[in-house]
Amino acid sequence: MIKKERAKKILQLLEKEYPKTGPFIQWSTPLELLVGIILSAQCTDERVNMVTKDLFKKYKTSTDYASANIRALEKEIYSTGFYKSKAKALKVTGKIITEEYNSKVPNNLDDLLKLRGVSHKTAYLVLAKLYNKNEGLAVDTHVFRLSKRFGLSSAKSPVIMSRELSKIIEPKNYLNWNEYCITHGRKICTRKPKCDECILKKICKQNI
Repeated sequence: MIKKERAKKILQLLEKEYPKTGPFIQWSTPLELLVGIILSAQCTDERVNMVTKDLFKKYKTSTDYASANIRALEKEIYSTGFYKSKAKALKVTGKIITEEYNSKVPNNLDDLLKLRGVSHKTAYLVLAKLYNKNEGLAVDTHVFRLSKRFGLSSAKSPVIMSRELSKIIEPKNYLNWNEYCITHGRKICTRKPKCDECILKKICKQNI
């Protein structure tokens, strides 16, 4: 089975197995999504949601982040880890969005990448979730681990893997691949995979 066929079959099986993906970061505005994804670096979505429950009540606009007291902000996001760099990223990004983008989250890749704390992965997720733009496939730890096990990529970095997967998976399925890999990676294909329970064991490269 060639890689494109295997990827398509894997996605079909995952879609059948999981009627609902997630849970993921909870958000109600474009800015909340961006902030949540920035905070999610090296942190679980569950922890991020615990922190943003109060954070989003206090910081509602990009100006709020731009004018935030950095020490207070660090304290408020402390439990997400790397709190100093994340607080600085939120403050700088808030300033950029306010001054250069009329207080609105940018809707294109180049502008998103100018924001502090925004990687290609973050930008791809924001574009897909907010603007229905499939610019690239977001590779997080789950996608990175599972795609290797599926035999779809042997890349040693998320950036290179994203390029490789983008040639195998249809653009319309970029976000689905990310979300289904995360869901399956949390439940079955963990660091110590439960292969006997896996619906993909017959086609997974690990089991060939």
